[in-house]
Amino acid sequence: MEQNFNTIISSNQPVLIDFFAEWCAPCKAMKPILEEVKGKMGDKVRIIKIDVDKNQQLAMQLDVRSIPTLMIYKSGKKEWQKIGVSNAADLEAVLNKLV
Repeated sequence: MEQNFNTIISSNQPVLIDFFAEWCAPCKAMKPILEEVKGKMGDKVRIIKIDVDKNQQLAMQLDVRSIPTLMIYKSGKKEWQKIGVSNAADLEAVLNKLV
């Protein structure tokens, strides 16, 4: 996953990553919000979800200590990070600055 992750985040297209776990209630609340963002922004952004239980090493490497943790990368550089549930308008505002 790590090598694949580095390939994904090195894109010129902003990549929004949602670090989540199946058992996490706030993480489940993020799903429709991310779908709304993807619906409005389309191909201008890429949204991926990474299960911290299945990717513990990557989560530790990126210092993900709470979930949900959202990160936005562009061209391999972390541009933004937030812990907790975020609303669609805030995510769109950040992403629009990076497109």
